[in-house]
Amino acid sequence: MTTKIAIQGIKGSFHHQVVNEYFSENVDIDECLSFEELIDSVLSGKSDQAVMAIENSIAGPIIPNYALIDKNNLHIIGEHYLNIHQNLMALKGQKIEDITEVHSHPMALLQCMDFLKKYPNIKLVEDKDTAETARRIQEKQLKGIAAIASKTASVMYDLEILAPEIQTIKNNMTRFVIIKKENSFLPTTEINRASIKFELNHKRGSLAAVLNVMSDCKLNLTKIQSLPKIETPWKYSFFVDVTFEDYEDYAKAKRLTEIMAEYFKVLGEYKNTKPLSGS
Repeated sequence: MTTKIAIQGIKGSFHHQVVNEYFSENVDIDECLSFEELIDSVLSGKSDQAVMAIENSIAGPIIPNYALIDKNNLHIIGEHYLNIHQNLMALKGQKIEDITEVHSHPMALLQCMDFLKKYPNIKLVEDKDTAETARRIQEKQLKGIAAIASKTASVMYDLEILAPEIQTIKNNMTRFVIIKKENSFLPTTEINRASIKFELNHKRGSLAAVLNVMSDCKLNLTKIQSLPKIETPWKYSFFVDVTFEDYEDYAKAKRLTEIMAEYFKVLGEYKNTKPLSGS
């Protein structure tokens, strides 16, 4: 049976690369040019699951994506880390001196800014997707236009790499999550990471008290991000990722946090796959 996976972008994108690495079974791809479209694909049943970028080691967390998962009551069932290698590419026969514009996703442009600053005469143009930009250059035979995208995209769309590995920080990694409409229940022995959301009273020490509970329960806080509640001024939601060795430690922290918080929600409980430092 074929599983349908929604991705942000098109084939040749980094989201597509994650699908190829994460899923062992046969899959079909639903190409979505926005994260909202990706969410709709899962909610409507068009896709069984989706791959969604959630944070980057350089640019930090993509908070709107956490909010999309939360708002639509989707479940994080897994994660995958991908080393991001950005390449400048154009039609064959072109040289960097011929390029007047570079088109790519704003995140890709940001990740390559040190390289791009060397060419102040080149105009930077933000686009929806790295691979889609590469495909358009080939389809429309756009001379003088370059894309920043993966090596896979250059092969798929027959473009020449003018400058390889142009990301500013060579160890540039993006974390992707696998999301689904229904939760996938793993044995607790396999669960060692969780993504949660909670809201607290706006009073001194309330956040510190929750963080102390997590510390006392031997949880490792890997990310915490606040997001203002638009309908309630000066009130915030906290999105937190934790890792742990023993599920019982996490379960205890969860019970205590539920009591202390005004609102508590689990976005996902799954297996931590973060590579060791330097790997």
